[in-house]
Amino acid sequence: MLTEIQISNNMYHLKKQIDQIESELNEFADLPVQIPELITSANLLRLNDFLVKSDHKKTDLISVYSKYSKSMEALLLSVFKIQNELKDILKEQSLLIPSSSKSKSKSKSKSKSKSKSKSKSKK
Repeated sequence: MLTEIQISNNMYHLKKQIDQIESELNEFADLPVQIPELITSANLLRLNDFLVKSDHKKTDLISVYSKYSKSMEALLLSVFKIQNELKDILKEQSLLIPSSSKSKSKSKSKSKSKSKSKSKSKK
């Protein structure tokens, strides 16, 4: 139970981190404007600086998405474990149902089918 809470909290923080990095990355969406007065090498340096910052944010985003997907896998695994535990509980509870009620329902259905077959044979 505690691990599920930790996973949930971890996923919340990772999601917030993803949102923050994506918003920071959106700030880099526009390439820097070329200033014709500056020499070509200065424009290339500015572009290079922009690309370095953008790539760093993209790397951060991929890293956080990786952590987020691992947390999702852990959460999904927990859900499947819970599902299997519930199946086991249902199996155990079905074994606790008295067998007399099962046999009564079986005998009622048998007697109904016999009476139907007898009525068909009389016709």
